[in-house]
Amino acid sequence: MKRFLVVIALAGALISCKNTGESKKDTDDSATTESNTVEQVETNYVPIDSDEALIAASLMAAPEESRAECKVIGYNMAGEFVTLREGDNEFIVLADDPKKSGFNAACYHKSLEPFMARGRELRAEGKTGPEIFDIREQEAKSGKLDMGKPGTTLHIYYGESDQYNPETHEVEGAQYRYVVYLPFATAESTGLPEKPVGPNHPWIMNPGTHRAHIMISPLPDDK
Repeated sequence: MKRFLVVIALAGALISCKNTGESKKDTDDSATTESNTVEQVETNYVPIDSDEALIAASLMAAPEESRAECKVIGYNMAGEFVTLREGDNEFIVLADDPKKSGFNAACYHKSLEPFMARGRELRAEGKTGPEIFDIREQEAKSGKLDMGKPGTTLHIYYGESDQYNPETHEVEGAQYRYVVYLPFATAESTGLPEKPVGPNHPWIMNPGTHRAHIMISPLPDDK
């Protein structure tokens, strides 16, 4: 009887050791699997060094459902201001300037093109920011400058980095800002404050002028 009990005890010990070993093996396999998963999702960023990449990244400024038909204008990789791609919907995308640091692309409603084009023209003439503001203010008040339809939008896609993900067309670290143009609107006419009351809150900038607009700056995704 005593020998029988000893045999049972030894068998139990062997089974316990086997289960412990299998449990450890399962844990090790799980850790390996998790490690492999992390390695698989690592992104390979590349520089924006072609007109094709410049167009694709700049189109991220446009609403996703509108990107396929947007017209794209801006400086190409050779430094020439050109139409990078034709389009026929309501948006015009102004591509990032590849000669400048960081990344900054914009997408605006086509009715804003006279206002935007006038700014580019005056800037090419060497006018300063304040001078451009004053000239367009006078021209908008006189009716010479078409400011587009009230409530038209400008979408900005900007960031410090110019690292490009060729699979998603995203630029690392870039985020969005939105501008809704309401020429000559004021805090009183809109009910909006002239300063943001907190992060992510809309406010009116340049109130009472031709450049009056609602500013909306979403928080970064990681916030």
